[in-house]
Amino acid sequence: MFVNNNTQPGSTLTPAQIARVRHQAEELEGVFLNTLTKELFSSIKTDASVMGGGFGEETWRSMQSEQLANSMAQNGGLGIAEQLLPDLLAMQEAANNQNILPGAYK
Repeated sequence: MFVNNNTQPGSTLTPAQIARVRHQAEELEGVFLNTLTKELFSSIKTDASVMGGGFGEETWRSMQSEQLANSMAQNGGLGIAEQLLPDLLAMQEAANNQNILPGAYK
């Protein structure tokens, strides 16, 4: 989770908006990491006698991949969310100032 405040002085963003954008950036990184971890786990060939194989193992691996990716993203991940955050905050700031984007958070 990020601790620095990436807004400029005089920003129109509320702390709730900043937190929401930060959370969305982390979720996006989580989706990316989930894709990577799913590919990682799909390359591991386990013996059916060791892990059981079949649908149960596939389901468990999918859930394991998702949880691992989300945990990685919430703890800094690869830095994707941190790199996206300034641009996302700027876009939210522009939406607040111009009031032209539908669904902009206020």
